[in-house]
Amino acid sequence: MTDQPRRRLVLASQSPARLGLLRQAGLDPEVIVSGVDEDAVTAPTPAELALALAEAKASVVAAKPELKGALVIGCDSVLELDGRALGKPADAGEATARWKDMRGRAGTLQTGHCVYDTLSGRYVSATASTVVRFGDPSDEEVAAYVASGEPLHVAGAFTLDGRSAPFIDGIDGDHGNVIGISLPLVRRLLADLGVGITELWAPPEE
Repeated sequence: MTDQPRRRLVLASQSPARLGLLRQAGLDPEVIVSGVDEDAVTAPTPAELALALAEAKASVVAAKPELKGALVIGCDSVLELDGRALGKPADAGEATARWKDMRGRAGTLQTGHCVYDTLSGRYVSATASTVVRFGDPSDEEVAAYVASGEPLHVAGAFTLDGRSAPFIDGIDGDHGNVIGISLPLVRRLLADLGVGITELWAPPEE
């Protein structure tokens, strides 16, 4: 056992789904949004774009002087379909067109992860990939889903833990990665920095 205080953990993302998954895994990060202009970040492939965005978000937040000593996690997700990187749809029309294009097909959800150790100045990063097999919702179901507003707020215009769940036939890979963060990958990245994930667990509630 160690008497060292638990390291401060920061999530550089405003995603409630990512925060929820980390909390379910025993972590209790603070949330500090990076404010990175995502449209200004480019990369040759969807996987590299997701990684570049995650690194940008983590580095911006990690640079804040008041976070010296903290561990910062940055993530970003895009759906790869036909070699294209699809983020959040711009409007209802785009969300509708995208669902009509995706249904009955499979895409790959790419989530970039970056963990920045502000104590050492080191960071590690990697992208996790999960294949998503879309169902075949009717035009009426697509219209109802788009009208709910949900697809406008999530990468790829869908999520496994929301109203679109009935329209996803299955996945190949880590489900958490599709929701927004791969906990096994986070554990490996922390280990690469010499930090055990159990060292960051919040104490159990009385």
